[in-house]
Amino acid sequence: MKELDPLVFLAVFQEMLGPLLWLMLLVIIAGTAAFIALLVKEKSINSKRLVRAELAGLLGGVLALVLMAKVSSSGFTDAGGPADWFLIALVFGLGLIGTAVLVYTAIGWRKPAANG
Repeated sequence: MKELDPLVFLAVFQEMLGPLLWLMLLVIIAGTAAFIALLVKEKSINSKRLVRAELAGLLGGVLALVLMAKVSSSGFTDAGGPADWFLIALVFGLGLIGTAVLVYTAIGWRKPAANG
């Protein structure tokens, strides 16, 4: 495979996740838009809210790993080389960041910045 084709990735993810892929993409797009709107509205990052969101992100990273293990045919004991461990770390990191952004956004829209 000499070139990366996004449609191949889409087909693989559709096969692995099924309808969950489209739900996840919808949450990513809506969550990102809500996060950007919150940043525009507040014009700053609330540090107390950010710490709470980062703590929740740890759980999101673990849940991303659980989802990865469920949709793939291999488990964590099958990881052999550095590329496997890099992919596991990448999945955890993306789950952590995504969850942190969604939690920060949800708390921000639920509570005013002075209280949040």
